[in-house]
Amino acid sequence: MTRRLAGTIALITGASRGIGAAVAERFAREGAHLVLAARTVGGLEEADDAVRTAGGTATLVPLDLRDAIKIDELAAALYDRYGRLDILVANAAEFGVFSPLGHIDPAVWAEIVDLNLTANWRLIRAMDPLLRAAAAGRAIFVTDAIARAPLPYWGPYAVSKAALESLVQVYAGEVERTAVRANLLDPGIVRTRLRARIFPGENPTGLRDPRDVAAAFVELAVAECRRNGELISAAPLDPPQCRS
Repeated sequence: MTRRLAGTIALITGASRGIGAAVAERFAREGAHLVLAARTVGGLEEADDAVRTAGGTATLVPLDLRDAIKIDELAAALYDRYGRLDILVANAAEFGVFSPLGHIDPAVWAEIVDLNLTANWRLIRAMDPLLRAAAAGRAIFVTDAIARAPLPYWGPYAVSKAALESLVQVYAGEVERTAVRANLLDPGIVRTRLRARIFPGENPTGLRDPRDVAAAFVELAVAECRRNGELISAAPLDPPQCRS
C-alpha cells in the first residue's frame, strides 16, 4: 500500500470505536501519526492496539469535547510538540433521545448541541492556526443525511447536524484562499454503536462495517485533494475522488 499520509499528524475525535477507530486504523496504514481523542480510556487503548497492529503510532488523549479549556490545552500541546496539525477528523457525536421538541429536557438539548455543534466550533477555533501552519491542512467533519431530510422526533441531533453543515461551509469559505481545505463527509448507513442505540431492533448483519468507509476519509485528507466546502457521500465502493 502506498503510504499517502506519510509524515502527517492527524487528530481524530470520537476515536475509541466505530468510524473514528476505523479511520485511525486506516490512517495508520497510510503512514500518519494519530492523535486519538475520546472520553473512554479503555476504548482508546483498544484503538491504539489496532493502530499498532497496522504498523502505526498514536498519542492517546482522554478528552470530553464539552470541556472548552481542554480543547484549547490540546491545541497548545500539539503546537508545542509538532508546530502544526495536518488533518482534523471531527467524528464525535451523540444522539440524545427520540422526543417531541416540546418534551425534550433543556439539559439534554444543551448536551447534544454542545457536543455535535459547539464542540466542533471550538475545534475549529483552536485548531485553525495549526491547520494553517501545515503545508496542506485538511479538516473533515462527519455529518448525517438527517441534516438535509429532518424527521419528527429527531430533535437536537437533526438540528445540530444541520447547523454543523452550515458551520463547516462558513469555515470553508474563510479558508478558501489558504492551503486549508474543509469538507463534510456523510458515511451513510454504517454498523456503529450510535446507530444501534438509535435503531435497537435493527439487524446489523447487512450494514457496512466502519472500515468500509475509511477510504473516503483518506481521499479528503491527502494533500492532493482540492475539494473545499463540499458535502461528500461515502458510497460503499466509490470513495470520493478529489479534483486537482
